[in-house]
Amino acid sequence: MFNMARILPVFFFLFALAFATGCDSPASRRMESTESATQESITNYTGRGVIRSLGADGKSVVIKHEAISNYMDAMTMPFPVRTPSVLKGLVPGDSVTFRLRVTATDGWVDQIERTPSNSFPVASPALPTNSESSTPGPEIRQVPVVAVISPGEVVPNYAFTNQLGAAFDLASLRGQVVVLDFIFTRCPFPDFCPRLSRNLSALQKRLKESPPLTTNCHLVSLSFDPRFDTPERLTNYGKAYGADAALWSLSVASMDTVERLAGHFELYFARDVEPAQQNHNLRTVVIDRQGRLVKVFKGNQWTVDELAEAVVGGDR
Repeated sequence: MFNMARILPVFFFLFALAFATGCDSPASRRMESTESATQESITNYTGRGVIRSLGADGKSVVIKHEAISNYMDAMTMPFPVRTPSVLKGLVPGDSVTFRLRVTATDGWVDQIERTPSNSFPVASPALPTNSESSTPGPEIRQVPVVAVISPGEVVPNYAFTNQLGAAFDLASLRGQVVVLDFIFTRCPFPDFCPRLSRNLSALQKRLKESPPLTTNCHLVSLSFDPRFDTPERLTNYGKAYGADAALWSLSVASMDTVERLAGHFELYFARDVEPAQQNHNLRTVVIDRQGRLVKVFKGNQWTVDELAEAVVGGDR
């Protein structure tokens, strides 16, 4: 039988999501921009590097780059591209200069210019790209061989320690929908780990506005940099995003645990490296109240609305 007392709050929660969609659509967030198209302050940096791969859709490029003065150490990472034409004629292996444009919440590259081949050394070691269209290369330690979990399958139990130093595990969260993502607090680029944390912060706000889901959902951000991300650092990181420890656990675990859990969702990262050598993809996972996988969000192009809808689905 339908429980009307349970259905009505969920209905109003979905109605609020639909109303908010127009304000947070992918088109509005990823719209082609000029300096006047955003009210956020843009800081420009100049970089040099070697192209490792090009996104098939013309919207991203992976560059193995030198240290970017006053912003980022040398590393290999994918950058969004807002004007696909800037990639015209470029191929993997090209040495390039580029402009990196960064706001408090976003970042992208433009003004990509080819330079003479091998015109400068790139300080960082050769790391493979782990974009969604690629597979990890030999330079990154492979995660243990574990089964990739499909929607409807139970997620195995794993144990963590949260920002308060308290131990918990996935089994202890049964009866709640779990939203799980993977981050590291030293991630420098606003479009990667910081974007995931902003999205979870926005979801936390929406959950608090829907009392049934406030108690029926728990957020877990698991660091894959546990040697640096101590509970104290995770607490400070959480403060920047308004994390409520009762609702959002910023967590660490042994690297063996992180690797095995990550493998279930095809998340790749470099183990025990400095940020300059870190190269990773992105996963955000929704697990239902019975511990079964609802959905895996790959990358960062999903919206808070889509994530919230998956949470509602997991609460049924």
